[in-house]
Amino acid sequence: DEDEMRRIYGTERSIRDQVAHMAEMAKSTGLNGVVASPLEIDVIRDRCGEDFTIVTPGVRPEWFGRGDQKRVMTPSQALRAGADYIVVGRPIYASDDPRGAAFKIIEEIEG
Repeated sequence: DEDEMRRIYGTERSIRDQVAHMAEMAKSTGLNGVVASPLEIDVIRDRCGEDFTIVTPGVRPEWFGRGDQKRVMTPSQALRAGADYIVVGRPIYASDDPRGAAFKIIEEIEG
């Protein structure tokens, strides 16, 4: 949570501002992108530009639910927000039909 993040990093920034700050630092050192929660995609994109890659875990299709994830978006929402790549693990590998689950996610994205 935000209080824990502030304690760990010794900052008064919000989670969004801290993530954006760290993404800017990553870019300034020559990195091409970051892995980040879908909730910060927009602020990273604003501060780091379209050529900065954002890989986004915490993606859950509507039919799967949040599970133990607190900071999630659907695949469609994450892609619309500007994610370059989404990571969808448990909804696929925990399914009785992983291939079918993957196709169901693709259908959800294509709308």
